[in-house]
Amino acid sequence: MAVGIFDSGLGGLTVLDAVSKRLPDLPLVYFGDNAHAPYGVRDADDVYNLTTKAVERLWDAGCDLVILACNTASAAALRRMQESWIPTDKRVLGVFVPLIEALTERQWGDNSPPREVDVKHVALFATPATVRSRAFQRELAFRAIGVDVEAQACGGLVDAIEDGDMILAEALVRSHVDALMRKMPTPEAAILGCTHYPLMQDIFQDALGQGVKVYSQANLVAESLADYLTRHPDMLGSGTESSFLTTGDPAKVSRHATQFLRRKVEFISA
Repeated sequence: MAVGIFDSGLGGLTVLDAVSKRLPDLPLVYFGDNAHAPYGVRDADDVYNLTTKAVERLWDAGCDLVILACNTASAAALRRMQESWIPTDKRVLGVFVPLIEALTERQWGDNSPPREVDVKHVALFATPATVRSRAFQRELAFRAIGVDVEAQACGGLVDAIEDGDMILAEALVRSHVDALMRKMPTPEAAILGCTHYPLMQDIFQDALGQGVKVYSQANLVAESLADYLTRHPDMLGSGTESSFLTTGDPAKVSRHATQFLRRKVEFISA
């Protein structure tokens, strides 16, 4: 019974890989909107329209539960989707929730007033659209007080990773970290707010220094999904086969995905 995983490009494969390891018997349908990637430079309406179209395709594939493994979609579209668009028999979950649970050490369903947490200075690295949305800061403010978040828009990084140009990607990571640390010299924690960024986690950690705790989303999302499905087994859809769908050129996307995951991946046209 399949679960859908959506991303604008290949970054969500980091989430798929972690979920596959945590729930090896769970069929997963991955949808990459590679024809329109990256989302991080698009406006909110554009992201919303593209995201809803992709989610409908995953519903058609038998996935009643869809994970937006795309921070830009989670930031710019998810709240609007939840308020007026998602049917009662479907669920769409974002990737901010597990991060904020980990950072604040409280469960998402805990609706007690915001309280102080141990971490006071947090660096957020994300796409320009995610930074503009201030969605992470908004969700964090519901649960914690006294936390200073400094956000850095990492322009160009997703493109470099998607193109497989790791030399450029490393240079961009170090440049963006340097820019953030000029604004916040001593962050205690760093959020990698894009599912592409776990591929560069070691570089982020090296540039930030070993004293900064780096939160990456893939494993946190996998654990959160396992817990959610234990509590909501009815949200498993009717799909039984794993597959990889793309709006881009399947052959090209398959080559890049195979390099990305270091195992053979075959996409078909969505």
